[in-house]
Amino acid sequence: MSESSALNHAARIVALASREQPADAVLRDYLVDPTRTRMPPAEKRAVVRAVFTYFRWLQWLELRDSLQKQFAQALTLQQRFDENPASIKAEALAVRAVPPWLRDEMELPADFLRQLQRDPVVWLRARPGSAEKLAAALGDCALPSAASTSVHGSWFNVQSPSVAAAVPSDPQLPALNSLSAIASAKADQLLSVPLTALRYSGEKDLFRTPEFQAGAFEIQDLASQFVGHACAPQPGETWWDACAGAGGKTLHLADLMQNKGLVWASDRSARRLTALKQRTARAKIFNYRTAPWDGSARLPTKTRFDGILVDAPCSGVGTWQRNPHARWTTTTTDVRELAAVQLQLLNHVAHALKPGGRLIYSVCTLTRSETTAMAEAFTAAHPELEPHPLFGSGSEAPSSQLTILPHEINANGMFIAGWKRRM
Repeated sequence: MSESSALNHAARIVALASREQPADAVLRDYLVDPTRTRMPPAEKRAVVRAVFTYFRWLQWLELRDSLQKQFAQALTLQQRFDENPASIKAEALAVRAVPPWLRDEMELPADFLRQLQRDPVVWLRARPGSAEKLAAALGDCALPSAASTSVHGSWFNVQSPSVAAAVPSDPQLPALNSLSAIASAKADQLLSVPLTALRYSGEKDLFRTPEFQAGAFEIQDLASQFVGHACAPQPGETWWDACAGAGGKTLHLADLMQNKGLVWASDRSARRLTALKQRTARAKIFNYRTAPWDGSARLPTKTRFDGILVDAPCSGVGTWQRNPHARWTTTTTDVRELAAVQLQLLNHVAHALKPGGRLIYSVCTLTRSETTAMAEAFTAAHPELEPHPLFGSGSEAPSSQLTILPHEINANGMFIAGWKRRM
């Protein structure tokens, strides 16, 4: 593989990327084009890395130069940063790594900004009871502690005091000082979750592995896995994944329910629901039903649910490490319009809960308008619901709201809130 060839491919992709055609979608379509099916895997990885590195460091580049020169500048900056993150001052990151409007919507801690400039981690979700076997089969996987199935420090660098002394830190992950970067109560909540996650660092095409084809795992970001555990569905219950998309969280809910009970999955896109059916067949998940829903007041069923998950469309700020192009295409207008959609979705589904039923709201964004302000507005409008603690163990007083920042778990950022319908 020649570096110039990879950069030429990357330049074509960047030239096609726009607000209407996001870089990740252009990249995906470009690489699956039949004329490029024989591109060596190493070259594909180089193309992907060059494209995302370009958008990560866009505000540092000399835009009058050729795209090839800009790529060289971006890759040099990335190497410099990877070798010494402190070489790029936090003040510069606050000005150049994110759009100016974000300062009005969230705090910008230095650790958060530095995390945005790192290559993202690949997270897997193993089927229950199979994580150790899967890690051995795939190789290049990090397992949780043998003493506990909960999260610990060397795994994604959130450390509880009891674990921090016994487990050395992982040099591949951002350096955090025990709980200095994450509040103790939040750490207690996260540490209580019995995850089946694996951090993968290899170079295999995971989609082509026998284990993936057999349904042994899903590629699912760690923050998204926390959403499923926040729902905590029980075998035999009836749940609704109201904005299911391609169904990653539907699959997780069904797994947590041990394939017993029923999960309704709805989305406005018939294409996504078709993809969900393919995924459930591969994963041998049968306790689900699909139904299209356009987000209106007319719900797809008259069923009353034990639980509803609204994983709402959002501005995606929490994914900007993985999708840096979105930093430069997302606007405050988007945030305002999405917040209105989110509140409408919550209002529409609220009455479909059984007495005692649980409502979980999640968004992979961090703007106040779509997170805490949204939760407060919805709570005020629905006295029939009460805020409900998330996870429910590992803390004396677990909160009904949780904001997870990317640098805290080496994954996407996520906001989760929970309510319970009064009896």
